[in-house]
Amino acid sequence: MELSTTPRWRKSTRSNPAGGNCVEVADNLPGRVHVRDTKDRDGGTLTFAPAAWSAFVTLARTTSVR
Repeated sequence: MELSTTPRWRKSTRSNPAGGNCVEVADNLPGRVHVRDTKDRDGGTLTFAPAAWSAFVTLARTTSVR
């Protein structure tokens, strides 16, 4: 099996449909998850270990916004 070295980006389901406040996630690469701002795709990425990303997503889903 050949592993991809090119991030496959997908837009977050929680992103604003009007185009603001959007993030994309690439979680197809072994050992890392990349996150970037859709409004500034060339502005860099944040990189997380898969376990750290999973913990963040779990916390974000269970935390209410006030």
